[in-house]
Amino acid sequence: MLTGSRAAAGQDAVTARPQESGAWSLPEVRWAVLATLLFAAGLAARLAAAPAWLWWTFFLACYAAGGWEPGLAGLRALRHRALDVDLLMVVAAIGAAAIGQVLDGGLLIVIFATSGALEAVATHHTERAVRGLLDLAPDRAVRLGPDGAEELVDAAELAAGDVIVVRPGERIAADGQVISGASEVDQATITGEPLPAPKEAGDAVFAGTLNGTGALTIRAGTAAADFVIARIVSMVAEASATKARTQLFIEKVERRYSVGMVAATVALFAIPLLAGEAFQAALLRAMTFMIVASPCAVVLATMPPLLAAMANSGRHGVLVKSAVVMEEAGQTGLVAFDKTGTLTEGTPRLAAVRVLAGAGLTEHDALSLAAAAENPSEHPLARAVVSAAKDAGLTVEAATRFAALPGRGVTATVGGRTVEIGSPRHLLGTAAVGASASEFRQEVHAAVAALEDDGQTVAVMRVDGTPAAVLGIADRLRPAAAETVVAIIAVTGAAPVLLTGDNRRAAARLAAEAGIADVRAELLPEDKVAAVRELEAAGRRVLLAGDGVNDAPALAAASIGAAMGRAGSDLALDTADIVIMRDDLAAIPGVISLSRRARRVVTANLVIAAVIIAALVTWDLAGHLPLPLGVLGHEGSTVIVGLNGLRLLRARTWTPAPDQPATVS
Repeated sequence: MLTGSRAAAGQDAVTARPQESGAWSLPEVRWAVLATLLFAAGLAARLAAAPAWLWWTFFLACYAAGGWEPGLAGLRALRHRALDVDLLMVVAAIGAAAIGQVLDGGLLIVIFATSGALEAVATHHTERAVRGLLDLAPDRAVRLGPDGAEELVDAAELAAGDVIVVRPGERIAADGQVISGASEVDQATITGEPLPAPKEAGDAVFAGTLNGTGALTIRAGTAAADFVIARIVSMVAEASATKARTQLFIEKVERRYSVGMVAATVALFAIPLLAGEAFQAALLRAMTFMIVASPCAVVLATMPPLLAAMANSGRHGVLVKSAVVMEEAGQTGLVAFDKTGTLTEGTPRLAAVRVLAGAGLTEHDALSLAAAAENPSEHPLARAVVSAAKDAGLTVEAATRFAALPGRGVTATVGGRTVEIGSPRHLLGTAAVGASASEFRQEVHAAVAALEDDGQTVAVMRVDGTPAAVLGIADRLRPAAAETVVAIIAVTGAAPVLLTGDNRRAAARLAAEAGIADVRAELLPEDKVAAVRELEAAGRRVLLAGDGVNDAPALAAASIGAAMGRAGSDLALDTADIVIMRDDLAAIPGVISLSRRARRVVTANLVIAAVIIAALVTWDLAGHLPLPLGVLGHEGSTVIVGLNGLRLLRARTWTPAPDQPATVS
């Protein structure tokens, strides 16, 4: 973990460096790898009984490669009267080398160089993902002048009141309102809705969303800097910075420890020297103290359990991005879910086919006609219908005279019959013929209302001008969702919350199936952030599970952000602290439980390390601790706590433990 001046310097370096991709482009990574290779070469040479000058050369080169950056940052901090633990470790490594313990010093250098590289990689990827989010909004827009003439302008120049034209397949360049045209817009990046939303005059649209097959004329409602997509970027950065400030307490403790250890080392050297003790003996005592008092054992007391838990999680398809996250996940007091792509599979499916009385069709006949008419279309609703027909083993006939009307639906000729499929408001205007027309109309509207009340997206199919069937499209709940909710309640002691941008009826239906009572729907990204902060203000540490761009600000704002790995956006994956690679919701209670086990092992290890360090320091201060015995005790403590931490690699430690209640803080 980077602290103090080195954290600030590392952050500045990441911001200032060229925007290259790949971890190898980061100097922190290159120096850490070089330091590790040099340490390994020195260790191999020493074990092979090579000449001392050879392995000393390797170890000293390791010091230079891994220690120059934290050493330089620490010296800069001294100019501001600050002392951090990174500089202390460099001094301790040099001191160890001064009395012949160059191997111990090299190990310290490698540990801190590697931690710095990991933090630089995480920061770089997050910043790159945030910058990539801006690419969702087009750089250029077609603006209409006062005389109706079109002009190509920079999207950043758009102001409130400007009128732009968005053609089929283009991304919308501004937040605003449709003033003419009709289309369907994929706005999942903003709202999380699984299906494109129909848009016509008077409807609101967002920059960065994808227009469908129709042309739209849009009046911008705000300037480019205030677009929702731009606010998402700023919210991710703000929330990430807020989370980083929670580490200030740890940094203060480390700085005080650093100052105390340096002061004690200097005093232990100077006082005996002034009292007449030989220079070499005083230096040996002081360096022995610095070695036995150095926090190597404390570092290893913490890291092996957390790294072992991270490795165990990885075997179960869960990527935990840092040891800090692994430790803090166990403090989760409340889990919040996004809906589409997280609690659900994120793929619309045909949920119901209601054949209307008098249509003269069976359910299979209706599905076959609908699939034939929709087969040429690329709309997600069409794919759901065609997929359902194929799953049912039906033959999808070839359709002729196919036409798609943006925002309205499709029409085609199938087996000599005219088939139309579209939204109820566009296809229920024609009254049915016959004496029972009124009753028939009531039946149609009742079928539509029943499916809509169930949270489904409804389409009506007309055959030769008469309503024949009503189709219900819905996103499907993940198979393990209900069981996961039960496990989360058992582990955390609190029922999960659903936060979604989808409509209230669809959200309520899915939540009821999963066993979630607290549902907050129709939320924009900033609303999700506000909801997370409200939940945390009530005294609970929130773990938010999401997958989309619209979830990224809330993932950053939550104490722990968990992203679904298979369908998750790049920004969500980079912003999240945990990535669930197999999209298995059961991993959430699993990782919470494993984190708690890791925290208990860490506590035990810290006690062991503290007792051994205290005993060695007392021996050195009160008597004469032989250097070999001090090194043996120091290294022995690291071996003990390391082996204790490796117990978390066992498979059975993954099993959730509901008998261990969450610590809410």
